[in-house]
Parts: sequence; C-alpha cells; structure tokens
Amino acid sequence: MIRLKNVSYTYRKGFGLANIDLSIEDGEFVFLIGPTGSGKTTLLRLMHMDIFPESGKVTIGEFDSDTIKKRKIPTLRRSIGLISQSYHLLDDRNLFENVALPLHVIGHNQNEISEAVEEALDEVGLAGLDDHFPQELSGGEQQRACLARALIKDPEIILADEPTGNLDPVTSFDLVKLLEEINREGTTVFMASHNYSLIKSRNHRIVEIHDGKLRSA
Repeated sequence: MIRLKNVSYTYRKGFGLANIDLSIEDGEFVFLIGPTGSGKTTLLRLMHMDIFPESGKVTIGEFDSDTIKKRKIPTLRRSIGLISQSYHLLDDRNLFENVALPLHVIGHNQNEISEAVEEALDEVGLAGLDDHFPQELSGGEQQRACLARALIKDPEIILADEPTGNLDPVTSFDLVKLLEEINREGTTVFMASHNYSLIKSRNHRIVEIHDGKLRSA
C-alpha cells in the first residue's frame, strides 16, 4: 500500500507539490501523467523517501515519513525498484556486474547473485548479453538493464520515472508491456510519463498532475 495524505513540498524557488492525496493498492498499476516540471519526479522522490514532506504524511507499507528512522530507510528501499529516464549504468562494468550491484550492497553471496542476475536478465529479454558493456547496448536494452537491476531485489513496488523518455515509440510500447507483465506477477507499478498517447489505452488507472496539484485523468 502506498498512501500520501495531504502532502506538500516546496523547493526554494517555489515549485513543488500542494496538498497531494493519493492511494495505490498492492498489486495495482497506476500511471502518473503530466508535463515537464509539473511535480512527477518530486512525487516519486517522496515515495522513495529521498525527500520528506513539509506537511502531510507518506506511507509505504509499514513505514511512514513521520516515524521512519534514518537507519530504516535502506530497509524500505529494498522493497522498491527504481528506474528513471537516465540509465545510471556504470560504464566500466558489464551488464552482469551492473545488474548484480544491488545484491552486492545487500550482502548476498556469489552463487545467489549469479542465479538472481541470470533470472532477471532473462525476464527482461537480455539473456546472453551478460558480458556486454553499456556502450554496446541500444537505448532500449540499457533501459531493460535498469529494469533488471530494479527487479534483482524482488521488490514489492516499481517506481518508474519517465522510463520511456529517451526511447522510440516501438521500444517505449515494449517497455510498458514488460512492466505490465511484471505487474501481473504481483508487483505494484507506479509509472510517471508525459506521453499520454502511450498510456491512454492501457486500461490502468491514470492520475494527472499539473503545477503540483493532482487530479484523476
């Protein structure tokens, strides 16, 4: 369960979010649509607890922004897979090493990591590309690699911030279908986009954000 109750956040220049109320049920797929600068990334950062609301409360599962201890934030984030428009892959590491990184951080052993990476790469259609470096992959393959890296922790929630922003229409459509497949397996998906034509016929709930204010599309 994701819940934002009367959440506001303001940057120093005055932009941000105002009185946001939003609930997302376990296993739901929800699109967040809005133009650049409307507050989409801020909303996802609040859910990831990179930032905290000035007023109101963000609840993610058993944790909430009012009471979570700093040392518990990494525990929360283990249940969240985060992907963005920028791939953030390490150029000096191959695909296997990039995808495996979160499990090394958590402290899994090598056998567990190898099995999990192979499974994640297969799930996103990148099996056999383990030894390729980011510069040897297409944009679509790099974004799939980011999705594999997010899935490696077996998250309960995927937060996707404009994941199709740098992709062509066909590749964008394929990525959304892949996210839908992951959602059907039980993972909650919250995806931000400014491309209404990509998501309007997908039969999922759409919420719309403009100037930091949320409404149903």
